[in-house]
Amino acid sequence: MKIFHSLVTFFGVVAIGSATFAPAQRQVLVTYPEDTPPSILQEAKEAILTAGGKINEEFTLIKGFAATVSNEILDSVNTLSKSHIPIVEDDGMVTIQQQEPIEE
Repeated sequence: MKIFHSLVTFFGVVAIGSATFAPAQRQVLVTYPEDTPPSILQEAKEAILTAGGKINEEFTLIKGFAATVSNEILDSVNTLSKSHIPIVEDDGMVTIQQQEPIEE
């Protein structure tokens, strides 16, 4: 019984310890000005992938992409270019609550 208790404690500590070392990630939309060269977008995507993030979708109508990233990598992506600064927004579903008409 002592061995079982020790194993449960050990794996619990390992699980909690590994969870605290992983940086928190969030889903974001990263868009750039229309005149941004493709190399800037490519550099940003490579930085995200290298840091353990994920590119969820690449856009064709606008210069940008959706990604899952940590706040730390977003800070470095924002500083890749001084003349082509991205706009970073949280990604998520947007809904409009339908309201009932007001009766007079």
